[in-house]
Amino acid sequence: DRGQEGLELAFDEWLRGKPGAKRVIRDRKGAIVESIDLVRPAEPGKDLTLSIDRRIQFLAMRELRNAVTANKAAGGSIVIMDVATGEVMAMANLPTYNPNSVSGATPDTRRNRAVTDLVEPGSTMKPLTIATALQNHVVTPDTVIDTNPGYMSLGRYTIRDVPRNNGVLNVTGVITRSSNIGAAKIVARIPDQTFYDSVRGFGYGVAPNSGFPGESSGVVARPGSPSWYGTTKTTMSYGYGLSVTPLQIAQAYSALANGGQVIQPTFVKGQRNEARQVIDPEVAHEVVRMMETVVTQGGAKQAAILGYHVAGKTGTARKNGPNGYERGHYNLLFAGVVPATAPRYAAVIVVNDPQGSLQYGGLVSAPVFHHVMEGTLRLMDVPPDDIQSWLAAQAAGKVGGRPISNPAVLPVPQDAVEPNAAAEFDAALPTVAAPAPAATGVRQ
Repeated sequence: DRGQEGLELAFDEWLRGKPGAKRVIRDRKGAIVESIDLVRPAEPGKDLTLSIDRRIQFLAMRELRNAVTANKAAGGSIVIMDVATGEVMAMANLPTYNPNSVSGATPDTRRNRAVTDLVEPGSTMKPLTIATALQNHVVTPDTVIDTNPGYMSLGRYTIRDVPRNNGVLNVTGVITRSSNIGAAKIVARIPDQTFYDSVRGFGYGVAPNSGFPGESSGVVARPGSPSWYGTTKTTMSYGYGLSVTPLQIAQAYSALANGGQVIQPTFVKGQRNEARQVIDPEVAHEVVRMMETVVTQGGAKQAAILGYHVAGKTGTARKNGPNGYERGHYNLLFAGVVPATAPRYAAVIVVNDPQGSLQYGGLVSAPVFHHVMEGTLRLMDVPPDDIQSWLAAQAAGKVGGRPISNPAVLPVPQDAVEPNAAAEFDAALPTVAAPAPAATGVRQ
């Protein structure tokens, strides 16, 4: 009776205990007639308390299932972390299985996708790019970035901002408008090795060492290696050309929320791993403030939570198949922290290959963040940090035109949604067999 999968396998020796031994007299049929001596007492297994909160876990699974079903997706993952301790508060994956009927489940449904499966992070990478640039003093929050005319040649490839030419932006605007051109121009100011070291510092390309069996390290090309091309750093700046797990994204966003300190994630309640400073606290706080504009002004209004400042970033990443990047197949992401002024939790949602009418992280994954974290903040008794908006909504009796008794986020203007997936990767890596064609605009 041994642990077969997951944490029961990882902590099997701790949980199982050790059998004892005694001398006995048996009859000819093998039955014990008398106990003679206790040779070795049995040692019971030890208790193990997980950091998973079953209430938050229920919210996470329910809302993830709703999003996957509503958007006809192949699956999805969600991770919620305590930014100060690294404790994983909830982790859910779909498709899933019934542990009471393992014989009816396939190995594909039994793996923990949030820890083992790799995705390209898409635009959720941009805050890390900006953080690296600020840390190395190549830009300031007010540095002007000219993204005209809305596209940029990169060798034989073209990077585009869609649905519009964003014109002249400051660095905050690059995050708010999710500008690929802006990210590419900023990363060009950072030396290759410096950018690589920073990405690794946030935990990409490095095993999280959470203790969960089978966790992936991800894939990040090293400068000077055969897999590092002239376009690699540029495409990495806006989330292509590297692969990470949802857990690694949650760890990186927890670092931004925790004053630039990376903490090894853990599933054991009360375990405290040593923090590692990767960027200055001032830089981390500045990037979090920038990410607030994505929720208040950009494409993630669906992530807003009444009474709280929310910071986050959407992402829409085209899936890579046997013949290159596949048309009509995406991973939709949202990564965020709340409350933004004094962050407690980071959450990452990935919806895999939705086939519904919505193809944007801000419209598919961001609402999951809203519903799950709204409940989490209430359950954990986290005080509001935006009481003025709550009072104003209470006085008006409505939020976004709907009664407070049935809270809903504000509708998203069509011109505020993030660039679509096809345009977010117009500069395909040279190793990709079928680069994505340039998009012509936002799909309705």
